[in-house]
Amino acid sequence: MTALDAWTPDTLRRLKPEELPGVAARVRELLVRSVSASGGHLGSNLGVVELTIALHRVFRSPDDVILWDTGHQAYVHKMVTGRAGAFGSLRALNGLSGYPSRAESMHDWVENSHAGTSLSYAAGLATAFAARPADRHRRVVTVTGDGSLTTGMALEALNDIGDRGLDVTIVLNDNTRSYAPTTGALARHMRELQAGVAPGVFEALGIRYLGPVDGHDLSVLEKVLADAGAERGPLLVHIRTQKGRGYTPAVADRTEHMHGVGPFDAGTGHQYPPAPGRVPAGSVLGPCLVELAAEDPDLVVITPAMGGPSGLDVFQERYPDRFHDVGIAEQHAAGLAAGLAMAGRHPVLSIHSSFLNRAQDQLLFDIGLHRLPVAVVIDRAGITGGDGASHHGLGDFALLRQIPGMAIATPSTAAELRGLLRVAVRHPGPVAIRYGKAIDDPGLPEDGDGDGDAGEDGGMAGWQVEPAPGGVLVIGAGDLLPCATEVAARLRAAGVPAGSANARWIEPLDERLPDLAREHRMVCVIEDHWIRGGLGTAVRERLADEDVDTPVRLFAVAHDYLPHGSVPDLRAACGLTPDRIAADLMARWTAHAAGGPRPRG
Repeated sequence: MTALDAWTPDTLRRLKPEELPGVAARVRELLVRSVSASGGHLGSNLGVVELTIALHRVFRSPDDVILWDTGHQAYVHKMVTGRAGAFGSLRALNGLSGYPSRAESMHDWVENSHAGTSLSYAAGLATAFAARPADRHRRVVTVTGDGSLTTGMALEALNDIGDRGLDVTIVLNDNTRSYAPTTGALARHMRELQAGVAPGVFEALGIRYLGPVDGHDLSVLEKVLADAGAERGPLLVHIRTQKGRGYTPAVADRTEHMHGVGPFDAGTGHQYPPAPGRVPAGSVLGPCLVELAAEDPDLVVITPAMGGPSGLDVFQERYPDRFHDVGIAEQHAAGLAAGLAMAGRHPVLSIHSSFLNRAQDQLLFDIGLHRLPVAVVIDRAGITGGDGASHHGLGDFALLRQIPGMAIATPSTAAELRGLLRVAVRHPGPVAIRYGKAIDDPGLPEDGDGDGDAGEDGGMAGWQVEPAPGGVLVIGAGDLLPCATEVAARLRAAGVPAGSANARWIEPLDERLPDLAREHRMVCVIEDHWIRGGLGTAVRERLADEDVDTPVRLFAVAHDYLPHGSVPDLRAACGLTPDRIAADLMARWTAHAAGGPRPRG
């Protein structure tokens, strides 16, 4: 096996056992080389090299179904199903996805990337195959790993699979981690199973247990998987792997084993710094929460296994008894926050935007209905880049604004984030703050008294506004505020009166909005959210309620799933650039002479 694009399940099955270690070494070299250039998920894929090779030698994909949960551990699967030669395009616009992709290969069954979904898919597939005689020979295999067995959805599916005796082979890739070490009673039980000191919880659910098995011994793996494939009924094969295997910097990274990384130096493992003037949002959140916790002994922090990526390591180190990592269990995290708030604590729930969807019921009824003072800090909002459709944070505002009494803010700088956090932890009801993975840090002083950021009353809705009566009011927020400011500057340079507004509180809207709109001939809203249900929709609804007929032009993400790619490339593809927006507004403005009909929205 020489050419990368020749790697297929058929060629793997033709290899002699003594040739396989060489294949594994080449796979690891390609993993490091590709991910160092593109960023992505490294540690988990380094850990499943031998497991993936064994799976594709034993089972016959795609006739046999192999599901990956979570999907970020499927890079090796992609390589050995004909896509190794394309790995130079990993996570780039129009390139290979960092997750299974039905558009890429018949070997990819689902677009899964959120944890805990595969067992439900498997139950459905196995049920359908059992009902058709021609399909009853087909095997359904799930590779469940990186902490995904801790999710509520996975536990619900286990209960159903065991109860109905479905033909599902569950391969548990146990590397003891998600981003951080896996937490919870189930994780402890897996360690006890390995030591042979605990009765099996899986047998109690009607699922036969095999293991634990060395996940890096190819000969043992192939034998165990072949035996599992020959059995009928539900079976769990417990595979022990090492996250980061074969790459010294990943093994040495005790925090995450280089789980999710940006571009880095392949020789040293050192990640390249962010763009000048930008800092990771977590580097602002964590230290600020430490300061606030020193002032408020009731402040506690909750995360669903996202402590490291959200910047909470410093809080956990300083206040371990006030930090609760519940594993990949977003619904429970939000319900836990509700209970803590009911008991008089001041919970901060830190969660990624695309994972927030899973806790919507708890946000709406457990937190919102009780008007509880829970501060929800939401990172990875907006267009997030290479992780693609299921990881862009494009719908959080639409979800949150359904919740009566929920205040929502979006900072554009590190100083604003710190000021808004101070407001959030003192607010008497639910409040959410959404922001991207990185945030501008121009070195400006923080608003110590708020000046709108931390105001107790009117400051909650206060925008920063530079109006231009008779002209265009350009409204932006968060990561796209600099774009809005630049658009206004370009319009002014072209002779069009243009003002700007920083809509840092997007719910409630600034009380001055109707009057501001009446003063201008056009309102423009720029946002990194779906065009339906976002800030622009809220502005239009408010102006309609106030009988304001000033047209509102929206620049947002089309209401469709956005692919993977770099943030600049995706913004350009969405038309969210100063050039495109300013040109659009100029065309609308110049089409109507001064004093003529207003430009259409």
